[in-house]
Amino acid sequence: MIHNDVLRRLRFALAINDTAAIGIFKMVDYDMDIEYLHAIMKKEDETGYLPCRDKIIALFLDGLIIKNRGKQEGQMPRVLEAGERLSNNDILRKLRIAMSYKDEDMIDVLKLANFRMSKGELSAFFRKPDHRNFKPAGDQVVRNLLQGMVKKYRPDSTKQKANISSRGATQKTNARPKATQTPKPAQQPKSKPTSAAKPSETQSVWGKINKG
Repeated sequence: MIHNDVLRRLRFALAINDTAAIGIFKMVDYDMDIEYLHAIMKKEDETGYLPCRDKIIALFLDGLIIKNRGKQEGQMPRVLEAGERLSNNDILRKLRIAMSYKDEDMIDVLKLANFRMSKGELSAFFRKPDHRNFKPAGDQVVRNLLQGMVKKYRPDSTKQKANISSRGATQKTNARPKATQTPKPAQQPKSKPTSAAKPSETQSVWGKINKG
């Protein structure tokens, strides 16, 4: 999964503003530049977008762990070396530690995103790569976990979106096409015994009806 998306979705789920995000990076002794932070928060099609490096997302997740779980004396997270990658399995593992999730907790969060997974399937993501039951995590798992976290920690935001969609659908349903007025037959002018209605007068009446 693109690290920019992970960072953006995670910050939204936990309501982490710029100041708090910079503070989380400081937990791992990294001075985040505000302009670079804004650049990696953008989407690929937005002006000024920069890809979020593996090192950066790893530092943010490690900082989140320290923020939520406390700093262990004499130990600091290992910084990724150049060219080293952070896999989806690593992201899930760090999120699990940062949020103090047990298997049941992660399964419940995934359910909030309508994503079903058994305990056995989930545990396979946390095996060592050389374990026979190890399974690489796909983007869908990370995406749905973050979506479930949004629903868990920011239910008002999802309800607001649902209400907006519901109102839009209701407005479309209730919108009725303007009734087509059926022209009423023109009343025949009372003709005098000695004269008939002029043709020009009859045409003007139908002209008004058609315009109406």
